[in-house]
Amino acid sequence: MRTAIATVCLSGGLDEKLDAIAAAGFRSVEIFENDLLSSNGTAADVAKHAKDLGLEIAVFQPFRDFEGMPDAQRSRTFDRAERKFDVMQQLDCDLLMVCSNVAPDSLAGIDRAADDFRELGDRAAKRGVRVGFEALAWGRHVNDYRDAWEVVRRANHPAVGLVLDSFHIYARKTELKSMRSIPGDRIALVQLADAPLLNMDVLQWSRHFRCFPGQGDLPLTEFMEALLATGYDGDLSLEIFNDQFRAGSPRAVAVDAQRSLVYLMDQVYAKTQTMVAGFSPLPPRSKCLGVEFIEFAVDDTSGAELESFIASLGFKVTGRHRSKAVTRWSQGGINLVINKEKEGFAHSHFVTHGASVCALCLRVANATATLDRAEKLCDTPFRGKIGEGELEIPAVRGLGGSLLYFTDPASVLKNIWDVDFSPIAATGPDAALTVVDHISQSMHYEDTLSWLLFYSSLFEVQRTPQVDITDPGGIVRSQVIETADGALRIALNASQSQRTQSSRFLNEYFGSGVQHIAFGSNDIFATAAALKANGVETLPIPENYYDDLEARTGLDPVLLDRLKAHNVLYDKDDSGEYFQLYTRSFKDLFFFEIVERRGYKGFGAINAPVRLNAQSRLAPGGPEL
Repeated sequence: MRTAIATVCLSGGLDEKLDAIAAAGFRSVEIFENDLLSSNGTAADVAKHAKDLGLEIAVFQPFRDFEGMPDAQRSRTFDRAERKFDVMQQLDCDLLMVCSNVAPDSLAGIDRAADDFRELGDRAAKRGVRVGFEALAWGRHVNDYRDAWEVVRRANHPAVGLVLDSFHIYARKTELKSMRSIPGDRIALVQLADAPLLNMDVLQWSRHFRCFPGQGDLPLTEFMEALLATGYDGDLSLEIFNDQFRAGSPRAVAVDAQRSLVYLMDQVYAKTQTMVAGFSPLPPRSKCLGVEFIEFAVDDTSGAELESFIASLGFKVTGRHRSKAVTRWSQGGINLVINKEKEGFAHSHFVTHGASVCALCLRVANATATLDRAEKLCDTPFRGKIGEGELEIPAVRGLGGSLLYFTDPASVLKNIWDVDFSPIAATGPDAALTVVDHISQSMHYEDTLSWLLFYSSLFEVQRTPQVDITDPGGIVRSQVIETADGALRIALNASQSQRTQSSRFLNEYFGSGVQHIAFGSNDIFATAAALKANGVETLPIPENYYDDLEARTGLDPVLLDRLKAHNVLYDKDDSGEYFQLYTRSFKDLFFFEIVERRGYKGFGAINAPVRLNAQSRLAPGGPEL
C-alpha cells in the first residue's frame, strides 16, 4: 500500500502543498478541487509539477451532488462529470471521488443511484478513468458505507468502486463487520482520519476537528483490521479538515501526516502480527525510565545568575565537563546541566532564546532502539561535536528546535557522568528535592497535535484528557502525556489568546519551549523551610484562596496555617493529596514548581487559575499586588 494525502490537509498554495507532500516522503496525492481552482497554473502545469516531484496524482475530488437527481437536472449532472473528466485527463489522474448527494431535491433509491453510477461508469471508461463512491455521514439518502457498497455492487461496473472513509464510518458509529466481506478489488480508495470524541454536529465536527491517526480517539486499528480482511492493496490516503493544520507549516504538517501513517501501521502490526504491505515493523515504543538531565543554555552572566538561583533551591555542583564549559548540578535524582559554551548548539540556542532549556535527556530502556524508532517515525536525528573519549549520546530534534537525548542503563551510556564529567564532591544541606515530577512545555496552538503525536508515537505513554485552564488573559489548553508509573510527565500547553502567560512566554522566548519544571519533594514543608532559609522568594498566594480552601475541604486549621505560611497550594482526589508551591520566574522566562504527591495522580488544575493570576500580578506591566 502507498501512503497518500489530500491537499486539503495543508495550508498554503497548491505548489507549496505539493512541495511539502513530496518532501515528507509521500508518492501519491489527492488534488482537492478548490486548491486547483485557486492555483495560478493550469491543470497540466500542476500535473507537470507533481511529476517533477515524483508524485502521482491518484485522485481528483470531490464531485458533489451526483446520484439521484431529478430528471430535469440529471443531464446537467452528467455534463458536469464530463468536465471533471477533462480536468482529470489534464492532471494525468484516473480516479474521481464522488461524495453522496446532500441536495434537498435529490431522490432516494438504491437502484436509482446504481443506474446513475452505471451510466457514469460507462462514460468514465470511455475516457480511461474511474469513479469512486463515498458515503458522507450527512448524505441525504446515502450516509452509510454499506448503502454505498450496495450502490456500487448493483451498478456492477469495472470503472465504479467504493471509497471507504474512517471518519464517516465512525461518525455514525457504523459496525465494521460488513466491511470484511467487501472484495478488496472493488474498493477504489481508502481515506483515513482520526478525531477527538466530541458531542456536536457531525458536519462541524468533520470540518474543524479531524486529525491524523494517533492524534484523536477513534479506534483506527480496528478499522485497519477490517480493511485488511478485504484484501485491499491500494492507497491509504489522509483527508483531514482541521483549523490547526490550516494555520500550521505545510512542511511540518506533511511530516506529521507521514509519521501518523507509519505509527498506525506499526500499531496494526503490534496488535495483529500482520505486516501491511509497504511498511516495516518498528522497534517497540520506547519505555521511559525517567529524566536523566535537563540542560540550560546560558552565557557567563545569565549562567552565574542561574547557578545562584538553583543553588538556593538546594542543588550542588557535582561534576565539571572534561572539555567544555559545562557543569552538572544535582539533588536527589535530579541532574541539571548548565552550558556556557561560546559556540555550538547550546550557544546558538541561547542567542535565539536567551537563558533557556536547550535539551532534555530521557533515560530509556534502549537508547539505540529509541533512536531507530524515532528516525523511522520521521523524527530528525542530531549529531553534535564530540570530544576525544567522550560519549556520543543519541538525540533527535525536540520542541522549538531543542534537543531530546537518550541514555539507557544497559549500555556505556549509563556512564555518562563518569566518562564526560570530572566528579566534584557535593557538601552542605539540600532542600529535600528528589525527582523531576513533570515538565511543562508551551507551544503555539497550531502545534499541539504535532507534539502530542511526536511523544505518543515514540514513547510508551498515555494521554490525559485535555483541560481548559483560565488565565487572566484567556484560556490555556493543557494536555499531559505520561508513563503509567509517572517516570515521565510532560504537559503540553497552548492558547489561542495572545494575552495569556503561555502566549507571552512564546513572544518573550521567540518560540516554543520549556516554561516550567516541577521537582518532587517527600516533605514540601521541609523544602519550603529550606528555600526560605536560602532567601528564595516563592509566589505569593492571596488570603482569599486559603479562606475558600478551608470552606471547600474543612482542612485541619494547623495544616491550613502551614500552607498559608509557605504559600503552598493544596488539592486532593480519590487517590490522595497534592501540595505545590512556585518560585518566582527567572528573568521572566521560566520558573520552578515544587510538589509533594501523597498518592495523588493529577496536576492541581483547580489551583492553576490562582497561580496564573498571582504570576500575572508579578509580570512586567501586570497589576500591583
